[in-house]
Amino acid sequence: MRIIISPAKKMTVDNDSFSHNQLPKFINRTEELLSHLKSLTYDELKKIWKASDKIATLNYERIQEMDLRKNLTPAILAYEGIQYQYMASGVLETEQYTYLEQHLRILSGFYGILKPFDGVTPYRLEMQAKLKHEAYPSVYAFWGEQLAHTLFNETDTIINLASEEYSKTITKYNTDAKIIRCKFGELQDGKVKEKGTLVKMARGEMVRFMAENQVQTPEKLKVFNHLDFAFSDEHSTENEYVFIKG
Repeated sequence: MRIIISPAKKMTVDNDSFSHNQLPKFINRTEELLSHLKSLTYDELKKIWKASDKIATLNYERIQEMDLRKNLTPAILAYEGIQYQYMASGVLETEQYTYLEQHLRILSGFYGILKPFDGVTPYRLEMQAKLKHEAYPSVYAFWGEQLAHTLFNETDTIINLASEEYSKTITKYNTDAKIIRCKFGELQDGKVKEKGTLVKMARGEMVRFMAENQVQTPEKLKVFNHLDFAFSDEHSTENEYVFIKG
């Protein structure tokens, strides 16, 4: 079983808490991406990033000075988004880190697919971004089927806690793996409504729950009750587990 999650835009450098275990699996492909990004002008990169001048300037400077093999942070500590805050990955126990290293995979536009203790450096490149590249017009095109094939070679059961932008790099190429999407929402007028921030919080809590309880089968997810969520058998299907708040 594998768990897939999205990265976060906001990143930090932390090589004091833990050392990274290895370089990302697709580091050579990431070097290709970096070389291409370095060839672009500031204005071209700003369009790709769709960012403010402040953010674009920061990331343009990062690109020029980037070293993919030095001063690296374990991926699980590098991302600072809401989901990662609720995972509270900085205070897990050894067996929980071991569980995540085996089961958790972070999908990334820049690195492709990451294990929690792969060493990364701060970057900005969303999966849905255009690339201004002759052979690869988009990040999706650059990665193609590689990420899906990698995951399907590892497992036939995937717990999908990623956003649609990232998860479709896997689901688009699925043939016979069991992929279960976890949906978190509130019941309004008989329908389950998802709210962005709450969903990110719940996804983080679910990852933490799985690590704390060493979850090995999808069935065990149904007892998840963090943030006042509860599994709804009525609203769930074989491929979508729905958790309703309150």
